[in-house]
Amino acid sequence: MDKSLEFQHLRHALWYNIYSERPKADNMITKDSSKANGNQMQIVSLEELVPQDHLLRKVDKYIDFDFIYDLVEDRYSPDQGRPSIDPVMLIKIPFIQYMFGIKSMRQTIKEIEVNVAYRWFLGLDFYDSVPHFSTFGKNYKRRFEDTDLFEQIFQNILMQCMDAKLVDTDTVFIDATHIKACANRKKMKKVLVAKKNARFYDETLRKEIDADREAHGKKPLKDKDKDDDEDDKGSGGPGADKEEVSPDTKEQKQSTTDPDSGWFHKGEHKEVFAYSIETACDRHGWILGYTAHPGNEHDSRTFPFIYEKMQKFDPKTLVMDAGYKTPAIAKLLIDNGQTPVFPYKRPMTKKGFFKKNEYAYDEYYDCYICPGDQIINYSTTNREGYREYKSNGHVCADCPMLDRCTGSRNHVKVLTRHIWEDYMEICEDIRHTKTMKDIYDMRKETIERIFGTAKEHHGMRYAVSRGHDQIMMKVGLTFACMNIKKLVNILSKADDKYGPSGDRQGRSALLLEKLKYHLTRKAQTNSSFAWALSTVCPPA
Repeated sequence: MDKSLEFQHLRHALWYNIYSERPKADNMITKDSSKANGNQMQIVSLEELVPQDHLLRKVDKYIDFDFIYDLVEDRYSPDQGRPSIDPVMLIKIPFIQYMFGIKSMRQTIKEIEVNVAYRWFLGLDFYDSVPHFSTFGKNYKRRFEDTDLFEQIFQNILMQCMDAKLVDTDTVFIDATHIKACANRKKMKKVLVAKKNARFYDETLRKEIDADREAHGKKPLKDKDKDDDEDDKGSGGPGADKEEVSPDTKEQKQSTTDPDSGWFHKGEHKEVFAYSIETACDRHGWILGYTAHPGNEHDSRTFPFIYEKMQKFDPKTLVMDAGYKTPAIAKLLIDNGQTPVFPYKRPMTKKGFFKKNEYAYDEYYDCYICPGDQIINYSTTNREGYREYKSNGHVCADCPMLDRCTGSRNHVKVLTRHIWEDYMEICEDIRHTKTMKDIYDMRKETIERIFGTAKEHHGMRYAVSRGHDQIMMKVGLTFACMNIKKLVNILSKADDKYGPSGDRQGRSALLLEKLKYHLTRKAQTNSSFAWALSTVCPPA
């Protein structure tokens, strides 16, 4: 072996032995370092201890909370009583709770005591005492209860988002989620409630039912209340004096802990008392409005409340799930010049029987034709607005497909068609367009993502307070926090890219132009995406 090569091998082996026997620095144990540092005296400011990229720094920089003073001014005395806690600081405390998903106000106060960033955000110094956890609750009870303060706070935050030119209200997504109420499911009582409450379309429907019956040679329907009164006057006998339950009422479970909640059961979920939170957002995920209802109310019945709030935004397209797919909602939207986008809804037909779409409707003769080529003629129009079509039982008795058509004893097949079914057919035509399919697919990125984020990161899965007003406060502040987080992160990124500037609208406009540029580039290579883009974001 070459001497020089042998010398290099020996040198490498020597260095390996030296370094392998040397103790490594990360294996050495250091003890009692915390005690030594804890006794040190340091001069430091609160400002230095809060990280520059902390979320609350962004909130303090970009969000103006001074509007709260104007909202609560009439709730305080101008010249009497002791000085109060700063109203802005009082409202910021629950903001911290919902922003970071802290479970209770008591725990929030404990976190503020030890968290430097929370103290800095509230304007408290090292030695300033933190308000008692009951302070906000007492102020709510004495000043803010039975007011729309928190709704106004949400709207003011939303206006700041709209001022930044980031909200697009042409397309609105509407859906509902449930929050478990703070109520024991075993503490309940049964109460009598009306089977059918008044609906927003009842008066219009009744007029059109009478007109439809008259067009078919039928008499108008009698007023049901008058019929009941006549029956009561004519009733007699030994049991007439006993208190009877009205046929228009039904028994319903009501919580004795939180009577405003409703008994909720869906699929495999456990039966609990809950609230239904109906929410609307735009195509970028900005929350536009919300309402709260008992958990046992159907989405189609609570829709008018959220729809009324959305009217001020003048939406062109409303995207909803199958729970809203009813003739009344379809008629309301189409008559108002708005485009409803509903999904496919599976026919609720028994297994082994013909589906309704297998019966052909003849619009000219106003009848149905069954799979056996027999005519099913019009019979009547009921109180719910459905035309009833009935077959001839004598003809159907000898039909070889009778077992797949009907199981009635008299062999009569009954089909129903709503008097507003034409609106549902228009919705079906809209659903089959490629553009609307792409828009409906955006639900998982907008409204469904909002619900997931609110429950996972902001504590909206369970309620910790009771009553409708408390739930509205919780939901309003939670959604305001979510809009705030979205806004400050966008503006912060714009500052990092385009430099600090006082013109927020200018920075937001640059972001919007960049977004439109990328969307346009994608639309040039994807025709279906181009259709969706032209509908959701039409050219100026």
